[in-house]
Amino acid sequence: MDHRREIRFLLNGDEVRLAEVGAEDMALDFLRLQRRLTGTKEGCAEGDCGACTVLVGRLTGGGLVYEPVNACIRPLATLDGCHVVTIEHLAGPGGALHPVQAAMVAHHGSQCGFCTPGIVMALVALWLSTPAPGRAAVEEALQGNLCRCTGYAPILRAAEAMGGFGDRAADPLVTGQGTVAARLAGLRDGRRVEVARGESRAILPADVEDFAALLVAMPEAVVVAGATDVGLWVTKGLRRISPAIFVGHLDALRRVETREGALHIGAGASYAEAQGPLVAAFPHLAGYWSRIGGPQVRAAGTIGGNIANGSPIGDTPPALIALGAEVVLRRGDARRVLPLEAFFLDYGRQDRAPGEFVETLRIPLSGPGTHHAAYKISKRRDEDISTLAAAFAVTVEGGIVRAARIAFGGMAGVPKRAAHAEAALVGRPWCEAALVAAAADLPRDFTPLTDWRGTADYRMKVAQNLFRRFWLEQGEARTGGAA
Repeated sequence: MDHRREIRFLLNGDEVRLAEVGAEDMALDFLRLQRRLTGTKEGCAEGDCGACTVLVGRLTGGGLVYEPVNACIRPLATLDGCHVVTIEHLAGPGGALHPVQAAMVAHHGSQCGFCTPGIVMALVALWLSTPAPGRAAVEEALQGNLCRCTGYAPILRAAEAMGGFGDRAADPLVTGQGTVAARLAGLRDGRRVEVARGESRAILPADVEDFAALLVAMPEAVVVAGATDVGLWVTKGLRRISPAIFVGHLDALRRVETREGALHIGAGASYAEAQGPLVAAFPHLAGYWSRIGGPQVRAAGTIGGNIANGSPIGDTPPALIALGAEVVLRRGDARRVLPLEAFFLDYGRQDRAPGEFVETLRIPLSGPGTHHAAYKISKRRDEDISTLAAAFAVTVEGGIVRAARIAFGGMAGVPKRAAHAEAALVGRPWCEAALVAAAADLPRDFTPLTDWRGTADYRMKVAQNLFRRFWLEQGEARTGGAA
């Protein structure tokens, strides 16, 4: 196969070509150290504070899309074929402030210069889609920007008013989309990309078939999609991940579609891409999904990656297990299907053979009579790691519980169903007493650990209380109608 030996992308208005790129090289270091674009800051180096927020534009089936991204954990190699926009590129003719910047100044939302640029970039991402947002949209757009030195109110007022400081239709990022899209299309050549810096190798497969063949030949390689977890291996754990195969650019792995009575989600689909179809099929996930990271994390992180890394506190597995999800694993041209809960064997161990990868997730659509809920318990409401997560899918017919799928994360070494609690519930009348009795069986299912997020006793008490909460939220549907 004819390989390309450089990555190519647009940075603000310039085309960049780089041959010396290692698997561990991050976009933020390149921007600050090599290009001296120091408006983009480094704060937490783990994708939490938002000080390093930039926009990354990529071509999709619907055209050019700009998303906010944490540059501190965005591998440089993954920028191939993208348009990176930093705060230095926002200036208008003659150096005029961007409307978002002007609104921040007018409403005294500016802080120390450290976090303000990241907040501005997050709001520019919102401006491009919703130039006159309401309070709820603003608060969600700023979930991934944690610093509020001047307080929340001035920033919120600035964001709500930014539509009055300029016309979105005149924004250069809008008027120039046709030109940028054409330039990005010209950078694409359909070839595998292999770059290195010293002994650190980064590989971008040409397509999914190339990826499958590569992984069979290199089963020791680290597979990286959104890097919202692997990025921390590098920035916090100082780990080497070479050779790394980056797959976030593979459109065939990002497909989300409903067919054959199920929602099919490609493993490379980001949380943001999957959110619309998931919430349309399962409305109870709306509030839960918006608490996965912040917009920067949801734009980059993938559902397949969240499953494949096997974390016991991953946000998506409990909710998906309760829905009866199945995972499609692929090795070369061979595929096999597992119930999602069977994929997790033990802490740090998944049922995945060398050279095998998560390709697709299948979620059957629920029939009538099923009550759903998903809960996340964390120290912060937004952009925080779960202390525990829980999901319920209880089917009621004629006032009797006929089936139950109840899954927890953070209660064991793997995401896991509460088998004894489910069994205690099935066949019982649909009532509060039945749920409370089922909750009493949770100690037979789980022996939670104590860590800095919560004690074992706290986790068990909260998990049991969620059964009561589930009833209080679903109680009006006691006759078995769908929740």
